[in-house]
Amino acid sequence: MRRRGGCRGGRRWGRGDPPLAQRHRHPAGAARLPRRDLRGGDRRDPRDRGAGLERPGTPAADGARLRGQTPDLVEVGNTQSPTFTYAGAFADISDLYEEIGGDRLLPGFVEAGTADDTVYAVPYYSGARAVFYNKDMFAAAGVEVPTTLAEFSDAAVALQAANPAGAPSFSGFWLPGQDWYNGTAWIYEAGGDLAVSDGEEWVGGLSSPESQAGLAQVQELFTTATSAPRDADSEEPWIPFNNGEAAMFSAPTWARWSIDLPECNKGVDAEDESAEATALLAEQQACNEEKTGVFALPGTDGGAATVFAGGSNIAIPAKSGNQELARELMRIIFSEEYQTMLAENGLIPGNRDYADALGDDVYAQAALAAAENAKLTPAAEKWADVEGARILEDFFQEIAGGADPAEAAAKADQLIGETLN
Repeated sequence: MRRRGGCRGGRRWGRGDPPLAQRHRHPAGAARLPRRDLRGGDRRDPRDRGAGLERPGTPAADGARLRGQTPDLVEVGNTQSPTFTYAGAFADISDLYEEIGGDRLLPGFVEAGTADDTVYAVPYYSGARAVFYNKDMFAAAGVEVPTTLAEFSDAAVALQAANPAGAPSFSGFWLPGQDWYNGTAWIYEAGGDLAVSDGEEWVGGLSSPESQAGLAQVQELFTTATSAPRDADSEEPWIPFNNGEAAMFSAPTWARWSIDLPECNKGVDAEDESAEATALLAEQQACNEEKTGVFALPGTDGGAATVFAGGSNIAIPAKSGNQELARELMRIIFSEEYQTMLAENGLIPGNRDYADALGDDVYAQAALAAAENAKLTPAAEKWADVEGARILEDFFQEIAGGADPAEAAAKADQLIGETLN
């Protein structure tokens, strides 16, 4: 299984490493838990006594499976959490729910990890998307930061036409054809959805009048505001931005550490950890942030748009041989110190009480504004199968290629309904 949810990586983080991250997904690389039990008692890390965390689909987790072993705590993308929850893969942690945060935990993530009023998985972190933009390109094109969704589309079109960088292939807004993570914002803002529950069954929601209205706007962006490949997904949108091939891109706010504008780059070797290299990297980052702006995608009537909420849930596998140690590790993760550490690294922590630790800079403000109305995928038992079949990637690619939205939606809805039911 491949974790989804918009958790994409880059090169470096500014303040420490994001806990439990993995090198090819997060800029920080593989980070470590605090080496102590924050509740007192046995001061050894639970992993030193047998407990450990893996993510399904990683080499370590796959190796454990092949050896007949079971991880003690797993991280799973929020969009795939319902599938594992309904399949009985996770242990019941309802009795831990109040202790680790209760109703202060991100509600949509809790819903994704709950089945038949029993809690099996809880939110690790969220990372709602925000829009990054090149300030110099905005100025050159005479474009202001938009305050409504219509203004955003107008700005993207104007930037595309102006092509301030003079690039052979330029995008006002980087929007690859398969990027449903970002494209769904227009569907949500129009009042539509990807799928809806109809009694005991799920039906695709792309054919509704509301979804069709949003898709018409997305198709217009594909036509007039981007030169991104039609057959590409949302991976690493900062690369064309860094290369001067895009004026805007949308990603979780931790993407700030992946922005590397040529005029700011100091040529520091990635393996150089000297004091001089650290100082140069700080100067480089300051330059990148001076030339780059960020804002929450604006909604139809102002405020923040409803965007896709990326992130992860964590759970204890039902077959773990270290149930009590895994629960202890869960308590550490939801401690004030650990949750604060997540927030200080730009992640919206699973417990909303510690979101203030994100700070008050423009990145924190954009992250919190974007998260305000962020929405998860439908909490359907087999939603992971929809993603696994790449139904939405194929559908959005058709829209990007100029297909009739109603016809493409009818086919996609049928596939979604068949898959979910």
